[in-house]
Amino acid sequence: MAPKKGDKIAVWFSCGAASAVAAKLALNRYSDFCDVFVVNSPIAEEDDDNRRFLLDVQKWLGVEIMTATNPNYPSSSCVDVWESKKFMSSPYGAPCTVQLKKEARYYWQDKYKPDWHVLGFTFEEKTRSDRFMMTETTKLLPVLIEEKKTKRDCFSILNTAGIKLPRIYDAGYPNANCIGCVKASSPTYWNHVRKQHPDVFAQRSEQSRRLGAKLVRVKNERIFLDQLHPEARGAPLKSMDFECGLFCEERDAPL
Repeated sequence: MAPKKGDKIAVWFSCGAASAVAAKLALNRYSDFCDVFVVNSPIAEEDDDNRRFLLDVQKWLGVEIMTATNPNYPSSSCVDVWESKKFMSSPYGAPCTVQLKKEARYYWQDKYKPDWHVLGFTFEEKTRSDRFMMTETTKLLPVLIEEKKTKRDCFSILNTAGIKLPRIYDAGYPNANCIGCVKASSPTYWNHVRKQHPDVFAQRSEQSRRLGAKLVRVKNERIFLDQLHPEARGAPLKSMDFECGLFCEERDAPL
């Protein structure tokens, strides 16, 4: 199957490099005969510079980036979701993704009824793309995979276009997720948060202890953030993959 004239295509833009390039490819391929919508679900805990990146990408794409939110959480805040649900994360996902990404998508879909979806799955993420088609929808257009674009390729394309990546990458984070992403369980990641954003680390430590969420794993044992030794390390930060999007699961290797 392939898009036909008059179909509606939703591109889910996460303020990351891959989804930005996926949007560009989708518009280049399909905008002549399909209605292509680029949609973002804003999250309060993302770095402020993600908004600057969104506006730069919007100008590059030449279309307005729409917003999808869950009306049950007008703050679009992960902290509010965790507090409401009394739950932060599990090996199978996090309530923030369910409420602020998936439910926001469902509300948007009910209104606009897209025929196809585009996400920022890169060439090295074909397994994730296949799993998304099995668990969510078969109407996925894997544009980056079809053109064999890796995450590094996406960085290069944006650099050539003169678009500066979100500053969260410059701070050493592997993606443009929320700062202090609860899907991460690596001591490397959490000690990086402690160093780069001590206020966020302190907030996650307090809330996770209060809600009983052991977010970090050391030597294959779950512990609370306030028990994490500042020098503890696991896998290198760049090798981790816990990209936040419509498909959500904890993906750090046991350490």
